[in-house]
Amino acid sequence: MKTPKGKGAAKVTKEALKPADDRKVGKRKAAAVPDKISKQKAKKEKKAKKDPNKPKRPPSAFFVFLEEFRKTFKKENPNVTSVAAVGKAGGEKWKSMSPAEKAPYEAKAAKKKDEYGKLMNAYNKKQESTADDANAESDRSKSEVNDEDDEATGEEGEEEEEEEEDDDD
Repeated sequence: MKTPKGKGAAKVTKEALKPADDRKVGKRKAAAVPDKISKQKAKKEKKAKKDPNKPKRPPSAFFVFLEEFRKTFKKENPNVTSVAAVGKAGGEKWKSMSPAEKAPYEAKAAKKKDEYGKLMNAYNKKQESTADDANAESDRSKSEVNDEDDEATGEEGEEEEEEEEDDDD
């Protein structure tokens, strides 16, 4: 079977070659992958806004060490301005230290962690008290509204009862 060639030849599409069942039902398409921008917007919307009054988490022993190490490293190498270089040198130094050398930094980190725990307890109590105040106000307003509704319906009910008594006489 030869197909005609040239300008007058009919083009055979992939759709025409498919079995009839596939054309009617159609193939499933993969779910559209959202682009990076829409993903970033979705993440930003989902994140809760940070409370500026919330205490910051305490530094680990390594970061306590790194604070001191930065000062000495800058004095020894004033020409190095790369943050990555300082961090890398600090990490190598930390790995080479013995547990006895790390102990003072771990003690300082533990002390800061305890202080953070106390601050967080105070912060959480403050948050609960403000939440309780807000709930109490909303409860009051609901009950006041309900009382007003009850009074309004109660007065109407009394008038209806008086009218019924007059009709009975």
